Amino acid sequence: MSALGNLVPIFSSFLGLFALLTLIKMLHKLWWIPTRMQYLMSLRGIKGPSYRFIHGNTKQILTMKKEAMEKPMSLSHNIFPKVQPHIESWVRTYGKNYMQWYGAEAQLVVTDPDLIKEILNNKDRAFPKFETQALVKKLLGDGLVNSEGEKWAKLRKLANHAFHGESLKDMTPAMISGVEIMLERWKLYEGQEIEVFEEFRLLTSEVISRTAFGNSYQKGKKIFDMLMRLALLTSNNAYKLRLPGTSNFFKTNDQIESDMLEIEIRNNIIEIIKERKEKVMNGKEDNFGGDFLGLLLKAHHDANVNQRISVDNMIDECKTFYFAGQETTNTLLGWTIFLLAIYADWQEEVRKEVVSLFGHQNPNPDSFAKLKIMGMVFNETLRLYPPVITMTRKVEREVRVGNHILPANLNLYISTLPPHHDPDIWGEDVHSFKPERFSEGVAQATKSNPAAFFPFGMGPRNCVGSNFAITESKIALCMILQRYSFTLSPTYVHMPYQLITLRPQHGIQVLLQPL
Repeated sequence: MSALGNLVPIFSSFLGLFALLTLIKMLHKLWWIPTRMQYLMSLRGIKGPSYRFIHGNTKQILTMKKEAMEKPMSLSHNIFPKVQPHIESWVRTYGKNYMQWYGAEAQLVVTDPDLIKEILNNKDRAFPKFETQALVKKLLGDGLVNSEGEKWAKLRKLANHAFHGESLKDMTPAMISGVEIMLERWKLYEGQEIEVFEEFRLLTSEVISRTAFGNSYQKGKKIFDMLMRLALLTSNNAYKLRLPGTSNFFKTNDQIESDMLEIEIRNNIIEIIKERKEKVMNGKEDNFGGDFLGLLLKAHHDANVNQRISVDNMIDECKTFYFAGQETTNTLLGWTIFLLAIYADWQEEVRKEVVSLFGHQNPNPDSFAKLKIMGMVFNETLRLYPPVITMTRKVEREVRVGNHILPANLNLYISTLPPHHDPDIWGEDVHSFKPERFSEGVAQATKSNPAAFFPFGMGPRNCVGSNFAITESKIALCMILQRYSFTLSPTYVHMPYQLITLRPQHGIQVLLQPL
């Protein structure tokens, strides 16, 4: 007993020492490092809201976003204070580039076009992607959006092949067919109100299913629904932080649900992959096919081991293109119809252009370059309502950007809205819908600073599906304008918000009139 009794104070001392070391480690990470970083960045001329212990600025950001969404909004295109109120407020207070805190992680928010251009072009390879939030990883995996280095280069090459040039041209019949199915459905709403954002979700889901995966929307419906649910969970938890180390022991309901969704999405995608493989193995198909899924399967079975991709790579790429291939086009089409429903004169101008080129026949992609007015309208829509409004990078090593020296491991947070809505670049009518800004091209519209307009990103990691989204949007808009005119419904409530992409919270309701 006495020996055991002697061990008790030793064990207590050990526990006390362990607790003290743990406390010192936590204070170092959660107080000393952020405080030192804030002081050093301040000396370098970059200021921002003060770091708050553990949570950083996340609670402030959540409060500001909640308050902004609770206020009614007029039919204005000045959406920056509504969608990103924290950035709008802190840019006014601290300047175009400032530092905010995501927990104990420093984030340099960059809104200056010249710095954005330098970072996204990444000529010195100093700005890779930074480690994404766990829920974003579940949504998109470690595919094209999040990967780096050789893996990214391999996946980018596949995606470029799938969504550019002749491959894109081969997809147009499926796009036209998808729009025809949608417009057949619209006959039930003639002379009535129709919610077009949901209609475009169904259209774009059908098109990406057929063009990239060789099956119907119904086949992939469960995957789309689960990805949208996962996107909602990701958005809802973007600024909710927990004490370091607790996530592994105590999972929230959202974390449990997201784990289950990730497994279910994976299982559904594996079924689609298996089905394609079995057709080839059973002799029903000669090869894996020329669509995106076929290219992934060919790469998975490549004779060159260095070019081969894993099953996990295939699943991550499928998730990325199921989600991004549908979402980007959906938002572009939705906001374009919204704007043309308000500005009837521009709607009529685009309709005249479409009819003069195609009459009442289905559009021919060979003539798309002649759709100048439509191109101007799309650019102005993308300026006012860009689909993706945030991009992230990190500083790999200490580097000079513009007049600033940035330390290694600093996270960079790039917002599209500030340069897109900057009166110094676009003029005092910056919040007005004026497609004529782009009549002489982007360089002229941005006063020779094209870095001020980047709705699909820029540099080597620009959106690989941008041509796909524009082509599908042109086909859909041509075919709609050939058949219908539309005005904004009195029931429409203007409430843009960010759910991964920039979406209308209450949909887009228009009154549909056949021509």
